[in-house]
Amino acid sequence: MSEPTVDRALDPRVVTMWRAERLLRLVLVTGPVLAAGGFALGQAVGAAAGAVVAGGLFSLALLLAVVWPALAHGAYRYAVREHDLLIRSGVVFRRWSAIPLARVQHVDTRQGPLERSFGLQRLLVYTASGVSADGVIPGLSEGDAHALRDALARRGPDDGV
Repeated sequence: MSEPTVDRALDPRVVTMWRAERLLRLVLVTGPVLAAGGFALGQAVGAAAGAVVAGGLFSLALLLAVVWPALAHGAYRYAVREHDLLIRSGVVFRRWSAIPLARVQHVDTRQGPLERSFGLQRLLVYTASGVSADGVIPGLSEGDAHALRDALARRGPDDGV
């Protein structure tokens, strides 16, 4: 069975933004936690062992912060088809989401401070099934996000209200 066609990619600037997010998290959260863990391990088994383990884990986290965003960008695709919105994501575990256009209740665009600095937005698609977004497409240029939001809103259900 062949994979469905998903032809639209995210804006390439999202790779840099995701790297910036991961590096900020590494510096502000992961680094201090690893330093504390390395210090505690150093107290238990020796300073050299604690430093080696903490340094190795920090290096792995740094490598992932640089490499993973490009892999995620390559794995993320979407397409608006005749009856649904198809979203593919996932580097290790591939996820396919098909959201029937007839079930779309509303479509939002969101932009946090980092997204704003890169000129990107994310699109959130809500259906009748719940209060949280059923589909999210991150890393769209502002123009693409607005055009897609408007196109999906026009193709939603016609309930006669």
